[in-house]
Amino acid sequence: MTLSKRLVLAAAFAAALNAPAFAADPEPIDFGPTEKLVILSESGAKTFDVEIADTREEQRRGMMYRESVPPMTGMLFEFARPDVQTIWMKNTAVSLDILFVRSNGKILKIEHSATPYTLRSASSEAPVAAVLELGAGQALELGIKPGDRIAHEFFGTENLGNAN
Repeated sequence: MTLSKRLVLAAAFAAALNAPAFAADPEPIDFGPTEKLVILSESGAKTFDVEIADTREEQRRGMMYRESVPPMTGMLFEFARPDVQTIWMKNTAVSLDILFVRSNGKILKIEHSATPYTLRSASSEAPVAAVLELGAGQALELGIKPGDRIAHEFFGTENLGNAN
């Protein structure tokens, strides 16, 4: 390799090291007040405070630009109609558990500890009505599995949470 090619590669490498890892934090979105959501699993009922992302703008932003997700909190993405959904972690600094949820409130699939900043998509692989994002590791720690039910008004299952 010639000296000039090495210098060009070295300059490109140095520029890449100095480039920001993600875009600047845009103006915050007000997701409104949190709502209670209960996950019913073999290990019992787990209650979360969740933000609701039900507009395109809120769904595009999701949990991007956050530095942490407190335990027992999350974000519920509510879609207008069931469809195959894909989620990516672009501009998301925290690792997340991504739960894909059918219209009856049953958890179809869980993507555990999605890697921050990756452009790799996590797919539901089948139609879902919602996606629930929690801090990484919570699903395993709390014994939440595919097939567990979610009690929340979006699924018409809010009374399930009162049964336990």
